[in-house]
Amino acid sequence: MTHEHHHHEACSANLPSEHEHVLEHGHQHEHHDHHGLHHHHHAHTIEKLSTIYIVAVALNLLFVIVEAVAGFIGNSLGLLSDAGHNLSDVFSLLLAMIALKLASSHATKRFTYGHRKASVLISLLNAIILLVAVGAIIVESIDKFFNPSEVNGSLIIWTAAVGIVINGVTAWVLSRQNQHDINTRGAFLHMLADTLVSVGVVVSGVVINLTGWTIVDPIIGLVIAVVILVSTWSLLSESLRMSTDAVPEGFDADDIRNRISAQEGVLNVHHLHIWAISTTETALTCHIVIPETSMLEEVTDRVKELLDGIGIHHSTLEMETRSSHCHDKGCC
Repeated sequence: MTHEHHHHEACSANLPSEHEHVLEHGHQHEHHDHHGLHHHHHAHTIEKLSTIYIVAVALNLLFVIVEAVAGFIGNSLGLLSDAGHNLSDVFSLLLAMIALKLASSHATKRFTYGHRKASVLISLLNAIILLVAVGAIIVESIDKFFNPSEVNGSLIIWTAAVGIVINGVTAWVLSRQNQHDINTRGAFLHMLADTLVSVGVVVSGVVINLTGWTIVDPIIGLVIAVVILVSTWSLLSESLRMSTDAVPEGFDADDIRNRISAQEGVLNVHHLHIWAISTTETALTCHIVIPETSMLEEVTDRVKELLDGIGIHHSTLEMETRSSHCHDKGCC
């Protein structure tokens, strides 16, 4: 089975050779043009995101170095824990950038979908890395409660203020692209969380300067852990669903089945399967029963247009007639 936009499966009992010929040659150019436009847009999006990732990695790596040095000088767990988390974000951004490349990889004889599925595994790895970071921050924060030390509040304020600018700008840039990919959405959530955490660190610095309550520092560390955990949970759950070929977030199998069934000429829809090819692409296969083979092209084009409109650009439709309804024969 070749690219889904160019070919449609059909039970041999349902499709006479003349219909197969018309489907193959009469609509090949139309679907090729559509695929070409989709591919060009996808390639442009990937190129744009790659540039964004490179800039984001450079900015955040520089800030990690500055924040870690400031944390050691100022003896601030808040800064050190945030620097550790920001370092994990740098790795996450690098992994997301690799996933972006893998998501556009070409098919081979051994990997017929290329390495696109690896982008899902990377999103899962990113979520696990963040959970490990949360555990480390919690352990260090608890230790700080029992072993408090002096903290330089002013240093915390100025360092975290730089973090607000860098994380805020990165989050803003990623927010304009995060709808395209779960890895990009995850990176956006991390940067947004970091921005809020940096605001919290500034607040802790102000409180320490005004009151001398150094205990605020480990409290902020725990707050950081909670914020990261909350922002990571949806990423983790969606990554797990996608890695097990569950219906991706944002798609409702029953709703899609009903939409297809509502199309003129569709008598029945069965063997419907929806899964993620990568973090940016969704595939669908299903069997559709039509009254007669003369309606094959009309129904196929109508359903393809419907699926394209809801973001499913890789669909394979097997058309059947009532006289040879494979559902009655127990096929799958």
